[in-house]
Amino acid sequence: MSEMSTDRSPELGQYEIRLEGRLHSRWAAWFDGMSLTNESDGTTVLSGPVVDQAALHGLLQKVRDAGLPLISVAQVDPPRPMCPAPSLADPSTHTGRST
Repeated sequence: MSEMSTDRSPELGQYEIRLEGRLHSRWAAWFDGMSLTNESDGTTVLSGPVVDQAALHGLLQKVRDAGLPLISVAQVDPPRPMCPAPSLADPSTHTGRST
């Protein structure tokens, strides 16, 4: 048997799971502490970190077991911290001529 090689890291990252209907916030604990957001279009979005493929499958099994209609599953980039703008006082950021 040959092993499959992937370039993925063990941590999958952030996911959004969109469900049909609105869920009460108490369901968040059942979904491993995922953030639960009721959207204006009548859907609910579960979002948060998923540590590995097995955890993702476990969440999807819970959706199935609860009889919740699944709309979509998407991996999303985590929010990135804002980088400060280069300082004008830092000479390494200047490209103009000196006077």
